[in-house]
Amino acid sequence: MSSGPLRIGVIGCADIAWRRTLPALAGHPDVRVTALASRDPERARRFAERFGGEPVTGYEALLDRADLDAVYVPLPAKLHARWVERALLSDRHVLAEKPLTASAEETETLVGLAASRGLALLENFMFLCHSQHARVSDLVAQGAIGELRTLTAAFAFPPPADGHNIYKPDVGGGVLTDAGVYPLRAAQFHLGPGLQVLGAHMNVDERRGVDVAGTALLVAPGGQTAHLTWGAERSYRSRYELWGSTGRIEVPWAFTPPAAHRPVIRIERQDHVEELTLPAQDHFAAAVDAFVARVRDGVPSVLEGEAVLSHARLVDQVRRRALAPGGGPDEVDPDGRERPMASTNGGSRGKK
Repeated sequence: MSSGPLRIGVIGCADIAWRRTLPALAGHPDVRVTALASRDPERARRFAERFGGEPVTGYEALLDRADLDAVYVPLPAKLHARWVERALLSDRHVLAEKPLTASAEETETLVGLAASRGLALLENFMFLCHSQHARVSDLVAQGAIGELRTLTAAFAFPPPADGHNIYKPDVGGGVLTDAGVYPLRAAQFHLGPGLQVLGAHMNVDERRGVDVAGTALLVAPGGQTAHLTWGAERSYRSRYELWGSTGRIEVPWAFTPPAAHRPVIRIERQDHVEELTLPAQDHFAAAVDAFVARVRDGVPSVLEGEAVLSHARLVDQVRRRALAPGGGPDEVDPDGRERPMASTNGGSRGKK
C-alpha cells in the first residue's frame, strides 16, 4: 500500500454514491478518489468531473489497475457478492453499501475471504457511526430508564419513482433489504447478538414481485423484545424507542439525519422529561473515518466481521418467517446459524 492517501476506486456510479458517500470520501484528507467505473462512459465521466479521479468503462478494467489500495462498491444488492469477491481477490480493501450481499451464505463467504487475506471488508451501515447511538447506549448502561425491556423501531418513506431499484427483483429489490435492515440493525446494536424471530410479515407487490412493507417481532436471549416496522409507499418515519422498567428513550431521527442536523434524544420518566441536544455529525463521513482507521491502523469496526454475519443471518430469518406460513420461530445455534423450532406461530405473506 502507498504511504500517501488511501487510493480508492469506485465500482458503480450509484445515486447514494453521488449524494452522500462520494462527497465524504472525496472530502477526507487521507483518501484520494483515484478511479470511478461505470458501464456507461458518460456516467463515469460525470462522476469524475465532480469527485476527481479517472473515469473507467467497465468494472473489471478498474480492478486491473495497479494504483488502487481499496474499492468502494455501491452496486445493487445482487451484484455485490460478485464484485466484492473480485475486489478482495485483487487484494483490495472493500467498503460496500448495505446490504453486503443478498444472502447470509454469500456474506459468510466474503467475510471469511477478507479475513483469510488480511483485508478490511466493511458494510456501510453509516448510521451506526453516528454518536447519538453510542450516547443512547451509555444512558441505558447508566440506568437512565432502569432495566431495558423493549425496543420499537420504524423506518419508512414515500414511494420512489417507478423505475427505482427497490421495485426490481432481478437486482435484489424489495424494501426489507432497503429499509427493513435499519430497524433490524438497531435491534442488534442495542439488544446484542442471538436475536430470535418470533414472527414476521411482509406485504408483497405481486405485480412487481417485491416486498413493499414488513414487520417483525424479535426476542433477545435475556428476554427483551423488539417490534420493528418498515416500508415504502407511506409517510416518512425514521426513529426508535427504548422502553425500560422506569422510563424510555426516544431517538426521533435515527437512521438518516442530515449532516447539519443536531440530534435530540428524549428521556421520559414518570415525573421527568429531558431532551438532550447533541452536536451535528455527518455519519457518512464518520463511516469513511472508520474505514480509513481500519485499513491504516487495524482499528476494529462495528461495520465488519461477526456483526455483519449476525445481521445477514437475521435478515434471512425474517424473510423465511415472513414468506413461509406455518414455520416456527427461529432459534440460533451456538455457532450463530439459525434452526427452526417446532411451533404453530407462523408468519404470513401479504398482498399489496
